[in-house]
Amino acid sequence: MSSTSPPTSCTNRLRRVTSWAERPSARSSASASSACSRSPRADASSGDEELWVRLRIRRYEAKSGTNMGPIKPLPYPDCWDSTEAYVEQLLKFATTSHTFQVLCGGVHILDFFTNEPGLFQGIIPKDWQPYILQCEPMRFLDLLMRDDLDKIQDPQPPESLLKYIKDIRRFSLAREFSSKEKLPKLTRLVSVGMKPKKVHEVSNFAKYVDTLASNISTEYQREVTHFVDFGSGQNYLGRALASSPYNKQIVAVEGREHNIVGAKELDMRAGISEKRRVIRNKKLWMQKLNGTTPEDQLELQGASDPAKDLGGYVPDFRPRSEVGTIYVPEEGKGFIRYIEGRLESGDLTDVINQLEREPLAVEKGRGDPSLMAISIHSCGNLSHHGIRSLILNPRVQAIAIVGCCYNLMTEKLGPPTYKTPYMRPSLQALNGRVVRESERRDPHGFPMSDRLCNYNGVGLRLNITARMMACQAPQNWTEAESDAFFTRHFYRAVLQKMFLDRGVITKVYHNDELADDGNPPQSPFNMSTNPVIIGSLRKSCYKTFGSYVRGAINKLTTNSEYHEYCDIISEKMIDVTDEEIARYEESYGPRKRELSAIWSLMAFSAMVTESLIVTDRWLFLRQHPNLVQDSWVETVFDYRESPRNLVVVGVKRPIS
Repeated sequence: MSSTSPPTSCTNRLRRVTSWAERPSARSSASASSACSRSPRADASSGDEELWVRLRIRRYEAKSGTNMGPIKPLPYPDCWDSTEAYVEQLLKFATTSHTFQVLCGGVHILDFFTNEPGLFQGIIPKDWQPYILQCEPMRFLDLLMRDDLDKIQDPQPPESLLKYIKDIRRFSLAREFSSKEKLPKLTRLVSVGMKPKKVHEVSNFAKYVDTLASNISTEYQREVTHFVDFGSGQNYLGRALASSPYNKQIVAVEGREHNIVGAKELDMRAGISEKRRVIRNKKLWMQKLNGTTPEDQLELQGASDPAKDLGGYVPDFRPRSEVGTIYVPEEGKGFIRYIEGRLESGDLTDVINQLEREPLAVEKGRGDPSLMAISIHSCGNLSHHGIRSLILNPRVQAIAIVGCCYNLMTEKLGPPTYKTPYMRPSLQALNGRVVRESERRDPHGFPMSDRLCNYNGVGLRLNITARMMACQAPQNWTEAESDAFFTRHFYRAVLQKMFLDRGVITKVYHNDELADDGNPPQSPFNMSTNPVIIGSLRKSCYKTFGSYVRGAINKLTTNSEYHEYCDIISEKMIDVTDEEIARYEESYGPRKRELSAIWSLMAFSAMVTESLIVTDRWLFLRQHPNLVQDSWVETVFDYRESPRNLVVVGVKRPIS
């Protein structure tokens, strides 16, 4: 039973249910669903199974008039009997599994070697360690994500490790995507500037939102007149929707001026806008280009007798790139409006007021826009603003938001109490410029839903480390790519140990309680070090550990924005020798496998973190039944092409 295809008619939904019953063996595959604990339904006899299918069909026949989405509102594995069972157990697992809490926010890779005996020995269960260390990196990734756990050959993994892998798989939302529908091909002019990944995203999502809008029109007799793209960037999606065969009205909201300038240039190439006509006095223009006449004299000469030389036009000496483009609304054709500015909430009042006053709408008697908020990979809180727009604006009839960059979300509940040993705080980087984000208590941050805000009376938090790991795509890692970033993380972890040993940074203790000897506990959950922002280095810096250290020191000591910190690096690290660097590499090199194993476990576990974030967004829509008619989550991209492939959809309840 697929939950990942676009919304279909009731007939097609029922066909999917019947097809699932006809293919019971499909659930025994080595996918994420196969790792679920067996439910009573899985052990039912064929007669019971047929009865269960008939009951399901009857249930969805009753709902066919009101439910537009897939059968399951969340694409959870089939082992769960209901959405509520999945959600409740997901929240319970996230707040009670010590291993999950450690791997998703409890530790940071920078502190891998700053503790003794080390992070691997301190956080990985002892019975897991021998098995993990003898596994090659790619073999271990296969075990985590691809192997049929019921058919593991020798050496047999520890039972507790297998149980943890099964738990992560069964709590992770399914990411499979299959669409047999033929997509309109983007024209060469529309696809200018797009990489294959972007072409895949735009092609699939443009068709998806067009189908969604058509279904809303059919089911509720409400036509979507405008599509508001939150964080439109270069407006690839809007340009595709404004072009044939969709011809939609697009409102592109973007906070960066240079993105809008670039987008308008691409609109002109695609034929959506026209070049503004510029009439010049050729003689004066060439003088300006050659620099033979001062600017003020050019203006005087050009303005002396404009009617004689230029037919009534004053000469324009601006470069063509600054002249701009013209957008002409035409009946039956797509149109793009750009609105520059950062959206600080989901309130679209200003946008709606502009649409109500636009000339074409007034002329045609259609000053009542009906909007759908859309976005491909809106970063951080911008996804929250897009989702909230359905609740805050009466004219927003639907949303379809694909989130991204979870590390850029703020935290709504503020910093956690550190009574539990697995809640590592989000430390402020010594050379950072932002206030510690975990202390903001931002009402627009994570979590959105009352369910997660109030869970167990304290709420569910995810610090920046956990959210950053949720941006990974471990199923797509190749051997070469894995080795490259495992090496980068290894270099960075060893450099952090050098910083600590040389006094650049100091140990930070989260729990002030002292041991009997008067010293704080030396646990990886109680002690960490302040991060140092290095960012990316030249490619040549990653060839050896020595070149990495030298490249990092050079960057940190020449960064003009952090004078005080540059002085510290210069004082503490300037005399480091090649021999000392080599000793660190020799000492910690054999432990690189420990780091790659933990990083793999962290990325694998963070699939549940992403499931929590997406489920929270769906729960937020569900808590407004008086406003939201339907809401669901499903996949819209191939994970191999675009890993952040879950769209959150909401449809406004019709006003009776």
